[in-house]
Amino acid sequence: MEIKTYIHTVRRAAQYLRANAPGFRPDVAIILGSGLKGAVPELHKTKAIDYARIPGFPRTTVKGHTGRLVMGQLRGLSVAVLQGRFHYYEGHPMESIVLPLRVLEYLGLKTVIITAAVGSLNKRLKPGHVAVLKDHMNFMGRNPLRGFHEEEFGEMFPDMAEAYTPSLRKLALAECRRLRIPAREGVYVAVGGPSYETPAEIRAFQKLGADVVGMSTVPEVIAARQMGLRILGLSWISNMGAGISKEVLSHPDVLALGDRVAEHLRRLLTAVLVRLGSPKR
Repeated sequence: MEIKTYIHTVRRAAQYLRANAPGFRPDVAIILGSGLKGAVPELHKTKAIDYARIPGFPRTTVKGHTGRLVMGQLRGLSVAVLQGRFHYYEGHPMESIVLPLRVLEYLGLKTVIITAAVGSLNKRLKPGHVAVLKDHMNFMGRNPLRGFHEEEFGEMFPDMAEAYTPSLRKLALAECRRLRIPAREGVYVAVGGPSYETPAEIRAFQKLGADVVGMSTVPEVIAARQMGLRILGLSWISNMGAGISKEVLSHPDVLALGDRVAEHLRRLLTAVLVRLGSPKR
């Protein structure tokens, strides 16, 4: 897709949302990862729109990703929840993966919370725990900004130091402690997928300093950083990396655990939004 066509697609989608959700200007967006369709926070005055109805939005093809935009209010915040994301391994180009965030930024978005299911490389992060991301490594082989620079999106060379907003990390860890959700900070390594990693790759990523591994998150973080958004990354541990345990990895198992974890994430996301909506913030 050429850049002019891409910009037209973003603007057209934004116009559609303005027409179908008059007055909605999202303060916070939440991207829900695999198995987390039930983690939508406690919003009021909600309105849902299927991705298929939004011009230019790709289609979700992975089981566990509903493919719906939910809009609502909480403590004075306007919140947009993306129930399902798009992945590089599905065949989507990088620019399409980040298109929903660009559309929401056109509508006024300032903060994004990105969730995902991940494998753990750190024995202190076990299935069901939460990794609050503090940094990442991009091993996907592609970057969503490549060939798609436009001044209205931000700088061509965005600084990626502290891409994960420190104050949001601190807030999330505090709420995890209050809610008794096991959590710690970690570094995410992104791979292309869709095959799971080999034991040799897991050992290499451990030596590089990674704590969790996944097939998403990083493209959205890069685009969000370029647009100057505040970013909170919350990854839930679905399994231990290959070679760390003897379990056979499978996507259905990820979804099954996600159903159980979703309630904890829903409570955490609601708590974070309440804090963000308080006068002190």
